[in-house]
Amino acid sequence: MSRDEFIIRVFCVIDDEFKKMMKGKALRERGRKPELFDSEVITMEVIGEALGLDCDKKIWAYFKAEWFHFFPNIPDRTNFAKQAANLHVVKRLLQQALAKSLGVLTDLLHMIDGFPMPVCKFARAFFSRIFRGQASYGYCATKQECYYGFHGHLVISSIGVITEATMTAANVDERNVCPELVEGLQGLLLGDKGFIRPLLEEELTLQHLHLETPLRDNMKETRPKAFVGWIKSTRRLIETVIGQLSERFHIEKIWARDLWHQVSRFWRKLLAHTVCVWLNLSMGNEPLQFDRLIL
Repeated sequence: MSRDEFIIRVFCVIDDEFKKMMKGKALRERGRKPELFDSEVITMEVIGEALGLDCDKKIWAYFKAEWFHFFPNIPDRTNFAKQAANLHVVKRLLQQALAKSLGVLTDLLHMIDGFPMPVCKFARAFFSRIFRGQASYGYCATKQECYYGFHGHLVISSIGVITEATMTAANVDERNVCPELVEGLQGLLLGDKGFIRPLLEEELTLQHLHLETPLRDNMKETRPKAFVGWIKSTRRLIETVIGQLSERFHIEKIWARDLWHQVSRFWRKLLAHTVCVWLNLSMGNEPLQFDRLIL
């Protein structure tokens, strides 16, 4: 679709879900009403992320220069960034609502994994004052390196829809976060070797969720080879989603200087990914073929 059609369709999706969520209630009970509608701000953020513009300044400048006729009430950059950051809870609720409409809660197959979100280079971590007391040191097994920052945790459905997500300090064990992320899900959950823990498996079994992972080298494999191969090949889907979040939406990059703005950026990237999946499915495309959305 053309870029202007893409903007219109994204706005319709965001605005419709926003109205359903608010049910006629006002988001703000006091204070000055912003010049730009909240659904317009979120639309600009989602489109900016889809186009690779991952910071408030770039998004604001792009729409101010190219699409002012669509958004004539764009405020100054500071107020735009402030309004966007204040909507971080709304963006999370919108993402969850869209994901639910795409059947994530009734899907019987999910995948779980994580990704590093370094605040700065490891050599500079000792001197960094950013996120002091919030970020921590962690280790990324995929990249085989230590880093200072946060860790993103992600659960997706069988077609790649983001079911749930969160970010924690880098030293938080992903097995401790897992039960909260998969609450309410049932069926089969695929993870990597880092999720091996008998107590975790027992806890998930109580909610009718069966955890399957590849085994460590010192563990004896008793499952059929075909099933183990299926686990490994199926789990590539979450690697694809994390790859999209990292390369297209730059989710591993941290440009914010406080947790308030960082959480807002985190959820707008997840919302942008979910909106793109929703649009692809509505057009009859494969859910993760984002390059087909914009001509």
